[in-house]
Amino acid sequence: MRVGVVTFPGSNDDRDALHAVAVMGGEPVALWHNDADLKGVDAVVLPGGFSYGDYLRTGAIARFAPVMGAVCDFAESGGPVLGICNGFQILCEAGLLPGALLRNSGLAFICRWVHLRVESAQSRWSRAARLGEVIRIPIKHGEGRYYADAETLKSLEDNDQVVLRYCDESGRVTEEANPNGSFGNIAGIRNSSGNVLGMMPHPEHAVDSLLGPTGGRAIFGSLISEHLAGVGR
Repeated sequence: MRVGVVTFPGSNDDRDALHAVAVMGGEPVALWHNDADLKGVDAVVLPGGFSYGDYLRTGAIARFAPVMGAVCDFAESGGPVLGICNGFQILCEAGLLPGALLRNSGLAFICRWVHLRVESAQSRWSRAARLGEVIRIPIKHGEGRYYADAETLKSLEDNDQVVLRYCDESGRVTEEANPNGSFGNIAGIRNSSGNVLGMMPHPEHAVDSLLGPTGGRAIFGSLISEHLAGVGR
């Protein structure tokens, strides 16, 4: 499976994402922000970092990069797209996912490991995970507090679009387990079709057992194993 990873000016997790794809058995393909062609990839990852220096607001300028026209067309045709951290912010700015990522409630940058509870297997990026499974993945962000209006939040809940929530080690969703003040402890959401996933934690940093916990395998492995089985797009 050929998985493209887009590099924007300011991206700093693109190489990690390429490595994660390779570790999980996919073929990593480097994509450039100024390209309008996705090189025939089977999936796209928008990685973490500080695209365009986070000027205006996170993801606001990257949304207009030439590559995003191709990414939006790809997503709208059913192609699987994963946005991680800054990538999640870009997906929201591009209108591929609802809501926005605001400054952390503590107004400080956070870098640490967190626990996530898998809330939905209806995303092509979470099908290999068990409902209720708790995975351990790192976060590193200053603007990771997920926000949406009450109507949007209700729609996300009613349509099983919340894929990941911050929780404690035993899987309890508590205020103490919420690192950034995200509404509903939301750490990741999908679009209505299930092919687009945005998440603030970094699964690409949690796939190699030599480096620590491997909770990120549930994310990358879902899509790559689906492709190997001949399921999906």
